[in-house]
Amino acid sequence: MKKELETKYDHKKVEAGKYQQWLDKKYFEAGDKTKTPYTIVIPPPNVTGKLHLGHAWDTTLQDMIIRYKRMQGFDALYLPGMDHAGIATQAKVEERLRQEGISRYDLGREKFLEQAWSWKEEYAGHIREQWEKLGLSLDYSKERFTLDEGLSEAVKEVFITLYEKGYIYQGKRIINWDPAQRTALSNIEVIHKEIEGAMYYFKYQVVGSDKELIIATTRPETMFADQAIFVHPDDTRYTDLVGKSAINPANGEALPIMADSYIDMDFGTAVMKCTPAHDPNDFALAKKYNLEMPICMNDDGTMNEMAHKYCGMDRFDCRKQLVEDFQEAGVVDHIEKHMHQVGHSERSNAIVEPYLSKQWFVKMEPLAREALENQQRDSKVNFVPERFEKTFGQWMENIEDWCISRQLWWGHQVPAWYHKETGEVFVGKQAPSDIENWKQDEDVLDTWFSSALWPFSTLNWPNTEDELFERYFPTDTLVTGYDIIFFWVSRMIFQSLEFTNQRPFKHVLIHGLIRDEKGRKMSKSLGNGVDPIDVIEQYGVDTLRFFLTTNSAPGMDLRYTPEKLESSWNFINKIWNSARFVLMNMDEEIGYNDLCFDNLNLCDKWILNRLNEVIKEVDTNMDKFEFVNVGSSLYSFIWDDFCSWYIELAKVHLQNESVKQATLHTLIYVLNAIVKMLHPFMPFVSEEIYQAIPHVEESICISSWPVVKQENNFEGIQDQFTYLMDIIKGIREIRAQYTIKNAIEITYSIDTKDTTLETLLDVCVPYIKKMCNATCLGYNKETSGDIASLTIKGGNSLIVELGAYVDKEAEKVKLEIQQKKLAQEIKRCQGMLSNEKFVSKAPASKIEEEKKKLEEYQLKYQSVEEKLSSM
Repeated sequence: MKKELETKYDHKKVEAGKYQQWLDKKYFEAGDKTKTPYTIVIPPPNVTGKLHLGHAWDTTLQDMIIRYKRMQGFDALYLPGMDHAGIATQAKVEERLRQEGISRYDLGREKFLEQAWSWKEEYAGHIREQWEKLGLSLDYSKERFTLDEGLSEAVKEVFITLYEKGYIYQGKRIINWDPAQRTALSNIEVIHKEIEGAMYYFKYQVVGSDKELIIATTRPETMFADQAIFVHPDDTRYTDLVGKSAINPANGEALPIMADSYIDMDFGTAVMKCTPAHDPNDFALAKKYNLEMPICMNDDGTMNEMAHKYCGMDRFDCRKQLVEDFQEAGVVDHIEKHMHQVGHSERSNAIVEPYLSKQWFVKMEPLAREALENQQRDSKVNFVPERFEKTFGQWMENIEDWCISRQLWWGHQVPAWYHKETGEVFVGKQAPSDIENWKQDEDVLDTWFSSALWPFSTLNWPNTEDELFERYFPTDTLVTGYDIIFFWVSRMIFQSLEFTNQRPFKHVLIHGLIRDEKGRKMSKSLGNGVDPIDVIEQYGVDTLRFFLTTNSAPGMDLRYTPEKLESSWNFINKIWNSARFVLMNMDEEIGYNDLCFDNLNLCDKWILNRLNEVIKEVDTNMDKFEFVNVGSSLYSFIWDDFCSWYIELAKVHLQNESVKQATLHTLIYVLNAIVKMLHPFMPFVSEEIYQAIPHVEESICISSWPVVKQENNFEGIQDQFTYLMDIIKGIREIRAQYTIKNAIEITYSIDTKDTTLETLLDVCVPYIKKMCNATCLGYNKETSGDIASLTIKGGNSLIVELGAYVDKEAEKVKLEIQQKKLAQEIKRCQGMLSNEKFVSKAPASKIEEEKKKLEEYQLKYQSVEEKLSSM
């Protein structure tokens, strides 16, 4: 018994239950060794919250590729997983605890980790629900988490190997310090925001002299840790002071005046104070001259005992009080307002403090060099668009050593132990046997340290003989945003080359960010964010997926435009209605293998030929990741060629039992191919329609991708069909121009010098009768002077006699009245827009409205003028 589609498309009914059926049937589970593998590992979302529209875009692109490859006959693995997201998750868990009046220190490490794991389970459940809503064809049997046992083993293996090679080391360096989370940050976890600050100019009295040095700083609170004053050796203003000292007004200590060519003689007063423990440039100078590096601040952003009476004050309170005290003491020369870029912690939003700290680092030079050299080989990672390879290269060429330790509890604890008496460092997978004499490093590793191993750690590396690793690595395509090329893409590349001697993925498809209609980045502060679940509730997931994947080229940002979403919704309804039309004409059960294509007519041949062309276009663009082009090809073919032309023309044959079969079978065949090509974009509605029409496989998920059939290539068919299209379009245009209602039957003839065309033109007659309510009088007929004529394909003429349908004089009078009214409106609009008072006082929207009116009136006036001229 054939399945019927509902009268109206209802996305909720269509989507209900399908995902669970697919899971129950294990359609998404990889492992068919008779097929060629194709792998995508999901960029693991953080277990910090629910997925946003950016995640929906990113994962839909991946799912679309994997569904396409699965239908092409690949053993397609789409591997799911989530990231523990160290600092981000810990911040969320601590925030929840604070609401209960508890800190992590109240709980202790073990109890706190229990809370973090509980959070992970809760939010992992939310994420899986959203994956289901989005229809992602993930192989859940292979799901991984960056803190699970297997990945922890991989992290230890990598840390120990890099340590033994001398690539991981401990060192004191100026790092980005988050005083709210009390942890180090890498450079790319710091967001720079322009804020208004001040440049403070203070007087430093030169010892044994009546001279004063004016030195500027934006951070007076760090002055307690100053160790020297520097000038340029060629600066004649200060040459006589080099070797002397000046008094630090913050603590009264004498600071040596030194010379170094690092100083910019054209910036400010060209005198710089050196605070080695609180500034990276000062740190470099201090190392050069062997200066002390004291720290005047605690790790929570409060001042320590070096700040004397300011000890215990918050750094910014100290700044305010210190400046007030300096003003009272006459130390302040002047203060300038100053707009500058200030680093903020990506997670806590606290202003980042440059801070001298002992941390674990990865030596990046040898790893970066190998990654850059690999891009010159055939084994390179192919960036799409290619321009992002340059972005990657520039980052790797200028990369600094990577600070990988974090002062957190949630994460991979550093596999290092310190001897309680000797301070000896032991690095290994297990603690030393005499554990009572050792204490493990309390720090954890940067989240990106484990994420960098994701493409191979998820496939059971370091067991290189594991079946998963051997079969599915390297992976085929990574899909991610351009904003994490530095965070993640680069790190996966150099770690994979170092540990597997292979690239982690063959292609990396880069997309942009989702912005609102005005081009603004979506954010909580602007209140312009969109919840993908809300969109799915209103429009259905197929609408959202088609919109997200067909409205932006690779590497470009995507604007969330409700009108385009509506357009996708309307497109699905068009597909739905066309499928219903085909089904309504299937008066009996038809098997797909019983489809017969004998006795094809002009229109059947044309649509089958067009289908071949579209399959080629879609394949080419899918393989190039040009999904906008795929969307355009499918939209044009389905809406215009299939629905507007072929279905309407097919009605001529469907009403005739003797010639019905070929057309009906063609309709079924083409519709089947259409829903298959749409499946990667619209998995739910394509499955619903597929189940209602004759098909081979039990689900569209595992059906075979449409292929070009040579027997459906009909030479010259497009030219032949263009004659039919031109005549139909021409008659419709003449009807519109002369306001001849469709209910009125008209007559036409064709003037042609090519007598071989007459047979084809005769074939067109019944279609033109159906589509235009027009009867053919013949070819090269004599006509009255009262005609309308249009040129069609090949320079031939379409002629319609007007005498019986149009009172030309009455039509001319109507047009002249219309022309006069339009001229008045044009004059009015031009008068308003040339009026300086109106333009200067009217709202911009009103002016824009008048401009649009003027443009519209001018176009209408031109059309009327052309009609009058033709009369």
